Amino acid sequence: MRILGIDPGYAIVGYGVLDYQNNHFSVVEYGAITTPAGMDFNRRLELIYDEMNVIIGRTKPDAMSIEKLFYNTNAKTVIDVAQARGVIMLSAQKNSLEAFEYTPLQVKQSVVGYGRAEKKQVQEMTKLILKLTKVPKPDDTADALALAICHGHSSGSLMGKLAKYK
Repeated sequence: MRILGIDPGYAIVGYGVLDYQNNHFSVVEYGAITTPAGMDFNRRLELIYDEMNVIIGRTKPDAMSIEKLFYNTNAKTVIDVAQARGVIMLSAQKNSLEAFEYTPLQVKQSVVGYGRAEKKQVQEMTKLILKLTKVPKPDDTADALALAICHGHSSGSLMGKLAKYK
């Protein structure tokens, strides 16, 4: 199974593509879609959508694993991230790619084995699981890889079935 992990945002969208077979992960590619701060917001959304289509077309994933949006104290930020997440989900839909949502707690539990793990612990375990020489940068990219790992671990379980985006 090929999994596209996505850490949604509007300035940086982290992505990571992993193959998962027989309880083993191999890295296909990872990186980030970045949009300039001064760019018109609608143009930023268009750029994210276009780049997502390119990544999906190039890597041909079987599933998308995306972070479930959670509310923080800045309402404008959460609304803007939700809009970026919307165009990412539209890209998945237009490419017939099934999307699954995971909370940060689920990702931490799946990758580290502890739902209250620190971000640095998740990044280090991601590096170890994928046999990388260093933690991928930016952090959004490492988070996207962790989301892909989470889906791989969850795909055959009840958690994976419940995570399916409806």
